[in-house]
Amino acid sequence: MLSFRASLALSLLAVLATVPAFAGHTHHTAAAGHTRSPLHKAAPTKASHRLHGQQAIDPARVTQIQQALIREHYLSSEADGKWNATTEAAMQKYQADQGWQTKLMPDSRALLKLRLGPDYSTAINAKNSTFASPPPVTTIPVPQVDGFAAAAGVSR
Repeated sequence: MLSFRASLALSLLAVLATVPAFAGHTHHTAAAGHTRSPLHKAAPTKASHRLHGQQAIDPARVTQIQQALIREHYLSSEADGKWNATTEAAMQKYQADQGWQTKLMPDSRALLKLRLGPDYSTAINAKNSTFASPPPVTTIPVPQVDGFAAAAGVSR
């Protein structure tokens, strides 16, 4: 005969095994109507429909973009700081000529190519740094080159 502890453990195991069978999610057909279960979120409120992210380009940045498009001969009007249809068309044409997407305005690759990328000259780790090209390989000391070659597993 089973001991009290063994029968208690067996009973507990039986209860735990049957609970998931009764707690399953039921499927409602379209004809049954739409009822919300407590697992679904409530209907969104107006406050939750706030727009996120950048909604407009700063006029100073638009002026920079327009000046770059004028310099590249994609825009013939003056830079007025307003993102209008003419500026958007010029940016689309510039991006299309580069083989890039034209739906999102402006593309980060286009800004970089127009030399409007980020300026890291004031970054914390940029103090006393130069952003020049690295020195030629011929200026690296031979022992250091040999060390790099050994570490890479190649022979010189």
